Amino acid sequence: MSEPVQPFDWGRMFIHDLPWTYLGEVAFRTAFMFVILLTALTVSGKREVRQLSIYELVLVIGLGSAAGDPMFYDDVPIASAIVVFIVMMSCYKLATYISDRNKTVRDVLEGKAVYVIEDGCILTQNFDQEDLSVEELFSDLRVEGVEHLGQVRVAILEHNGQLSIFQFKPDEVKAGLPILPNDLKKSTEQIEESGKYACCNCGHVQSFTAPAGPENCRHCNQTKWVKAVN
Repeated sequence: MSEPVQPFDWGRMFIHDLPWTYLGEVAFRTAFMFVILLTALTVSGKREVRQLSIYELVLVIGLGSAAGDPMFYDDVPIASAIVVFIVMMSCYKLATYISDRNKTVRDVLEGKAVYVIEDGCILTQNFDQEDLSVEELFSDLRVEGVEHLGQVRVAILEHNGQLSIFQFKPDEVKAGLPILPNDLKKSTEQIEESGKYACCNCGHVQSFTAPAGPENCRHCNQTKWVKAVN
């Protein structure tokens, strides 16, 4: 039968039944897990760290358990949590210091801003390298009031996962791929009505004379089309 917990037992609260040298191991484990978290979040992609820098997210994850466990677990010493806080903050400061002064490190860990749409067309070579689905892209565009890609001059996926959208002026808008869900359901490989059609894969617009199809897109070589809107 375990002994009853003695409230305000300072030795138990700060170190429990561990030797003080154990705090050195805590420091090492914390620094090691900082690197593991940083690596995992870097691999997971920029969309996973929206609105927080990757370093801030690692800090939040790393400090969460360290701060919470000592609050209600009697066998988790406060001293270990303090060491975790000190080491995590030190790693955070060091990582941001190096990142601010080394562009290569910054690009590897935080990523670069990438053009995903230019002149109303999806840049498929850039887009395919990012962890962004077409549905997510169109959703972000719709939130900004975009109905079709012909309205978009440039869209940039920022290093923090946010999408920056720059639209054409009203008198510069051109025919483009509609991005409303119901319009996208009307895609086809057979052109039964003459007019301008947008490639469902990249948004490139071509004119067709009916009947036609299946026709390959000049930009991405796909064969699914939908009536372009302006």
